[in-house]
Amino acid sequence: MGFSEKLKRLSLKYVLTDTVCQLTVTRYSEFLALLMLDDSSGTHKRFPIGKITGDRQPLLPIPGTLKTANPRQRDGMLKLHDLSYHPASTSQPILQNLNLQLGPQQLGLVIGPSGSGKTTLLEILAGLAHPTAGEVRWRDQILLPEALQQLAGLVFQFPERHFCGHNILEELRLGHPELPKSRIVETLESVGLGHLSLMAEPHALSGGQQRRLALAVQLIRQPYLLLLDEPTAGLDWSMRRQITSLLKQLKRDWSLLIVTHDAGELTELADRAWTLDHGILKPYSLVPSVGASV
Repeated sequence: MGFSEKLKRLSLKYVLTDTVCQLTVTRYSEFLALLMLDDSSGTHKRFPIGKITGDRQPLLPIPGTLKTANPRQRDGMLKLHDLSYHPASTSQPILQNLNLQLGPQQLGLVIGPSGSGKTTLLEILAGLAHPTAGEVRWRDQILLPEALQQLAGLVFQFPERHFCGHNILEELRLGHPELPKSRIVETLESVGLGHLSLMAEPHALSGGQQRRLALAVQLIRQPYLLLLDEPTAGLDWSMRRQITSLLKQLKRDWSLLIVTHDAGELTELADRAWTLDHGILKPYSLVPSVGASV
């Protein structure tokens, strides 16, 4: 069965852009739509399907993209300046004049209810949606969606629902089959799954292990920025603590931006935090108020 036929049958995932941006989709038609992104003029631009080798591909030195960088040098400051998103189909903007800064090896937390614009924010930062106004900068360079697709690794909410590999090896090699086994083992070890057989079925793993595998799918691309949508949603207390511990370890090497409706134990890890409600972003204090229980 060919790759496209497998996508049609499983209604799962995808490969996109010059360095492979892993997304999750619910229908094959959505995968095809992701290859045709609207630009500000209302026309469509097709992005080529690409592949990734054992090392991160050089970042494209073209206008609006990242300059070529050392693949192991992930330090950079993420800056949003007056970022807005107001699609023509909505009467009110989904995001309104967002300003945010996130430094190297920092974990940022955006807290907000359902419908507040959290997922839309991550989609913009992953290069999957075009902001209506404002700027996204990395290392003080303005980035267009093409560059953001290279910069960020996005893990959607409940990513385990969209596994399509028959085993862990297939799952991690999807889109880049030439990836060496040593790289796969190294990535699994970084998320605490090094003890598992590469032939283990993703859907047979525990909930916490499935979330770790979803992170590995992105980490194997060696992104500069990790974006996570509700990473602890639907997990029991013990599994939430496992994922929190893993995120603490990942922060040593990556910058992370997490959106959630329930911050919970994630506030223990956060260096910066904001609330997002009706598209308006406000700073959130991580320091307990006077008189609060400890």
